[in-house]
Amino acid sequence: MASSPEEIKIEILRLTREYSRLSHAANLPAQSSQPGRKEFRPGQDTVPYAGRVFDGDEVEAAVSSTLDFWLTLGREGEAFEKQLAQYLGVKRSILVNSGSSANLLAVSVLTSAKLPDDRRIKPGDEVITVAAGFPTTVAPIIQNGAVPVFIDADPLTLNARVEMLEAAFVPGKTKAILMAHTLGNPFDLTAVTEFCRRNNLWLIEDNCDALGSAYTLSVEVSDVRDQRSEYGSQPLNPSNSEPLLNSSTPRLTGSFGDLSTQSFYPPHHLTLGEGGAVNVVHDMKFKVLVESFRDWGRDCWCASGVDNTCNKRFGWQLGDLPEGYDHKYIYSHLGYNLKPLDIQAAIGRAQMQKLPAFVEARRRNWETLRRGLAVLEEFIDFQLPTHATAWTPDGFVWEDRSPQRLNPSTPQLPNSSPRCAPSWFGFMLMIKPDAPFTRTELSRHLDEKKIGNRTLFGGNLVRQPAFTQLRKETPGAFRVAGDLNGADAIMNRAVFVGVYPGLTPAMLDYIIETISGFCRRK
Repeated sequence: MASSPEEIKIEILRLTREYSRLSHAANLPAQSSQPGRKEFRPGQDTVPYAGRVFDGDEVEAAVSSTLDFWLTLGREGEAFEKQLAQYLGVKRSILVNSGSSANLLAVSVLTSAKLPDDRRIKPGDEVITVAAGFPTTVAPIIQNGAVPVFIDADPLTLNARVEMLEAAFVPGKTKAILMAHTLGNPFDLTAVTEFCRRNNLWLIEDNCDALGSAYTLSVEVSDVRDQRSEYGSQPLNPSNSEPLLNSSTPRLTGSFGDLSTQSFYPPHHLTLGEGGAVNVVHDMKFKVLVESFRDWGRDCWCASGVDNTCNKRFGWQLGDLPEGYDHKYIYSHLGYNLKPLDIQAAIGRAQMQKLPAFVEARRRNWETLRRGLAVLEEFIDFQLPTHATAWTPDGFVWEDRSPQRLNPSTPQLPNSSPRCAPSWFGFMLMIKPDAPFTRTELSRHLDEKKIGNRTLFGGNLVRQPAFTQLRKETPGAFRVAGDLNGADAIMNRAVFVGVYPGLTPAMLDYIIETISGFCRRK
């Protein structure tokens, strides 16, 4: 007897979940109660530094969306964007095909002629960034004809030395700051947001490694803006109704700047396979600009498959086009096509339900490694959250930030000591200069023991071949403010291992035993 399409789909999805249960047990969260995960075999099984963590929910969502066969960004994408914006407490989240594309769009938007002329980034203008990090945080600055100005990084926090901001700043030439929250550790948002407001600069937060990280400001930053999402704000403390930049309540990173970016590549906090997002924090004029650059540069803001939402599709006259030219084919920017698929958004919606547990697992795994490796402090410096001065088994020791250390004209909030709560991307080990082994030797040993590890991405980016070649061919393509000793130290001595939610207690114990054994033998 023939079945209806609905009945067939129900059966397909039932079998999909059963297939996932039998085939993907290795990708379950470590804390999952679902059976089927094989026992870890130290030295035989790989311990990844990161990876996909999912169950039948994501597989079913992907198959269901595929059966609907809309494919291009649509209903699932709109729903995922809404969930992400609500989670972060921003006005709008706009999906793109990668975190690198998100950074490209965020910088490109600031070049738009639709922005005030004195604030838009023009060729030769400067953007302050950090020397130690991932190349696609910086590449969009150059790709848009601007000049990145590199400042140094602190080897313990891996974030910018904010005391170098003044040295990097050139009035009238500096237009923006673009920085990443490195390995999930928020950079000094108190200093950076205050600096941006005081000097009328745009701020882009590269939040690709830090989804779920939180930060508490210690000062009242000027130019306070309404941070409520288009869909309704979801602050960490729902009872707090203060706007973001006037609040001593923790807020999620990605909600402090003008724009922020996310990556959903498999190693990150949640995955769509590929994918990313640009978050419009407060000013909705950026929504239309981001979507224009993402969607070929078009001036029309109608969604795919929708026409004439402006009710004047044939009533525009822009550029040198004839009056009445079809608005759907008017282009105000030199754009791209950087949309993801609706199938990816369907996966993301299932992942979003697990994000709080993922963040908690990352913090718990980081703490397990820190406790287990504490006896190795004679060989290794361990990463600290921004504003922390030390780690103890009872928690972090936080700096006491007095008013004298801040701009005297900036009022203190009742909580005058900033705090942050990283949603860790990795566990960094900084090998001390006088240790009896090098970072490379430890990395090789970890590789031999099948423990995934990574350097801090590109290290000191100005030493990468792409940048040395650029400096040779185009002197002045980038600028360095001060020395980059911290970035060099990170390049030479830093390695990190994983903390992602798929790591089991047995895997974490194996990491601790392997690193401890290596250090003691040396």
